[in-house]
This record gives sequence, C-alpha cells and structure tokens, in this order.
Amino acid sequence: MPADHTVVGKTGRVTGTIAPGTIGEVMLAVRGGTEAFYAYPSDGVEVIPVGAQVVVLDYEPPRTVVVTRLGG
Repeated sequence: MPADHTVVGKTGRVTGTIAPGTIGEVMLAVRGGTEAFYAYPSDGVEVIPVGAQVVVLDYEPPRTVVVTRLGG
C-alpha cells in the first residue's frame, strides 16, 4: 500500500495560532506519521486558536497549507 501523500482535504489540529499576518502551525497525519505544517487562514482574516480542528483547502509544497476551521 503506497504512503499517503495527499494533504488537501486532510483534517488536523492547530498547534500554533493561525491569524492574519502571522504564520500558524498545524499537525497533519501524512506519510504514515504526523507532521507539522505552516498554516494560513483561507480567508485572510480568520483567527484559529491552538487546539482547534481545521481542514486543508490548499497545499503549497513543501510545508505550507491554507486552512479553515471545522465546524464554523
């Protein structure tokens, strides 16, 4: 079974606050483990606190994702 390299559509947890003008961090389950990715809010204004669950909308290799909070 091949390793899971898909990032878009994955859900993860915020480990560094995501906010406009800052680089946040999320942990995503990929490639058989959990990895940290830099994260930005999808709308450019959303603030997503540590511990919130997010979904990846876009991926900019090698380690940057655009996310939105799950559940509003």
